[in-house]
Amino acid sequence: MSSIGTGYDLSVSTYSPDGRVFQVEYAAKAVDNSGTVIGLRVKDGVVLAVEKLVQSKLLVPGSNRRIQTVDTHIGIATAGLLADGRHIVNCARDEAQSYRNVYKSQIPGKIIADRVGQYVQAYTLYSSVRPFGSSAIIGTFDKDGPQLFMVEPSGVYWGYHGCAIGKGKQVAKTEIEKLQLSEMSVLDAVKEAARIIYTVHDEAKDKDFELELSWVSEGNKRHQFVPSDLAAEVERLAKESLNEEMEDD
Repeated sequence: MSSIGTGYDLSVSTYSPDGRVFQVEYAAKAVDNSGTVIGLRVKDGVVLAVEKLVQSKLLVPGSNRRIQTVDTHIGIATAGLLADGRHIVNCARDEAQSYRNVYKSQIPGKIIADRVGQYVQAYTLYSSVRPFGSSAIIGTFDKDGPQLFMVEPSGVYWGYHGCAIGKGKQVAKTEIEKLQLSEMSVLDAVKEAARIIYTVHDEAKDKDFELELSWVSEGNKRHQFVPSDLAAEVERLAKESLNEEMEDD
């Protein structure tokens, strides 16, 4: 009975006999059903890439972005429920502003990840709320250099050199592990990120998607979307690489 959650998944404050909190697992499943999101931490910055599935051809291109700027030096990419992801981003913005008001300096990556993680975890404690059905990848460039963190629906966060969430995360992780991230520049990482997103996208099952790319680099230490001309170029290269792989098969 306990292995399928019957009777033990009605409240987030209830443990099953084998120590599981099913509502948190359901939240993680919501993330796994979303488009793939990856983060790459390289020698001179961090790159975020999102496979934003387009639910309707009537939508305006570029609307409902999955990547948002939190502070000048911080970007967040979310996977899962869009509204929940927006709430997490707003929480991160409040924390960044609060830190700036108190300490008169930019919030470090480790602290923003910790505060967001604690906020998300608070929503797994009380039966009056539900966990966030969204995971967030946080990329930042602070006094310690480039930083990359991922916050899970449980509130747990980890520091990464490269990470992936969403429906294509296993394939994406395999591709990321092949990269020499410590030797790559952000320009190389943008090309690889685009290639990986196109590799994990399943054209037979999935709808059309928009590729979102952003970076925060050593040059100006500001989180910005990749310029449109460069984004178009790396998308072209990614499609060519994918076609070559299909021809080889």
